[in-house]
Amino acid sequence: MNDLAHAAGKRLARLATRVVVAQPRLWPLFRRPLRANFDALAPEWHGLVGSEALAPLAAALDRLGRSPARVLDLGTGTGKAGRLVAERFPEADVVGVDLSPAMVAEARRLLPPDLGTRVRFEVGDASALPFPDGAFDLVVLLNMIPFFAEIGRLAAPAAAVVVAHTSGPSTPIWTPADTLRSQLAALGFGGFEELAAGAGTAFLATRREDE
Repeated sequence: MNDLAHAAGKRLARLATRVVVAQPRLWPLFRRPLRANFDALAPEWHGLVGSEALAPLAAALDRLGRSPARVLDLGTGTGKAGRLVAERFPEADVVGVDLSPAMVAEARRLLPPDLGTRVRFEVGDASALPFPDGAFDLVVLLNMIPFFAEIGRLAAPAAAVVVAHTSGPSTPIWTPADTLRSQLAALGFGGFEELAAGAGTAFLATRREDE
């Protein structure tokens, strides 16, 4: 993908994030073009950034109060976040979901054999996923549009949510901390923490046990 296409893709991602976070019902307008954009990026996506891009997510994982057993990695791309979580928590089962079939194919290709029994990658729309209510005790979003209603449905009591951005506010898919705080608070989350690591930021929230 050339530089002009990269720039256009970033603009589309930023616009989609801003609009969909404010008006989730408008997501269908962006679903197809975003899928096409990330399908085109998939062959080179893994090499665009190094391991330093995971620093904000790693910092948030260090702050978790307990080790998760069931993890959902939303917008998994080529699976970097999902693999990090699986390596960090060797007892956890991890499912990574992405809208782009090409990204999921790359994630499966890059999955080390020793993680194959605990990590899987699936194509799916994060606004409506085929998992039961309360299925996960950690939900991770790395540079991903947050569909708050679905996050709230899928997170178990006492579950944690981590929203990480590799370049802070410069990340094309970025949601302000104030928005994350207000939206997640309405779903019964608290214990909010804002973290900075490397060039990025992360936001950590924990659901109340009685939710």
